[in-house]
Amino acid sequence: MNRKLVLLLSFLYVAFMAILFFLYRAEGESYKSTVAIGGMVCGAVPLLLALFTKLKFNLPIVISYLLFLVGSQYCGSILGWYGLGWWDTFVHFLSGAILAFAGIALYERLVHRDAEVEISPWIIFLFTLSFAALGGVIWEIYEFSCDQFFNMTLQGGGNDDTMIDLISDTGGGLIIALWAGVRTKIRLRKSHHQPQLS
Repeated sequence: MNRKLVLLLSFLYVAFMAILFFLYRAEGESYKSTVAIGGMVCGAVPLLLALFTKLKFNLPIVISYLLFLVGSQYCGSILGWYGLGWWDTFVHFLSGAILAFAGIALYERLVHRDAEVEISPWIIFLFTLSFAALGGVIWEIYEFSCDQFFNMTLQGGGNDDTMIDLISDTGGGLIIALWAGVRTKIRLRKSHHQPQLS
């Protein structure tokens, strides 16, 4: 069921961005049509993963990812909400939190269950925070590339804009990383206090 819902939601977002692309292209809005192309590419990621891999999807994370794309690409770039000043920082803070949750989900799929009772909470904290920070860096590379190759202005504030975005990404990731580390510590205490069966 999750896979079918992921396919549907991703397809709807890609189709929405495709419609916007043709509308803005017809109106000569090159900036908005280019953002719509980026929306199609980003929206297709869950779609392609669902079609060509056997991954089990964490539905809340996929929905959060698509909502982030709506907030950043449609509301922020196309509708112009980035002009509000605080919207860009808010979206990056949320994206850091979403990426951190994605990092936790990835970790839980990659690490053997028996290892969880011995893993250090600091490893969970560092992995989660690093995953969120890396996602922020990759996004800034995307914005920089769009500005360089497509003459866009995603990094309108230059170095200040990039650093504030990265700090916001890291801040959102830090909160979730702290929560993940504390949660792991509590789980370890409970597992060590459980009576062992002979």
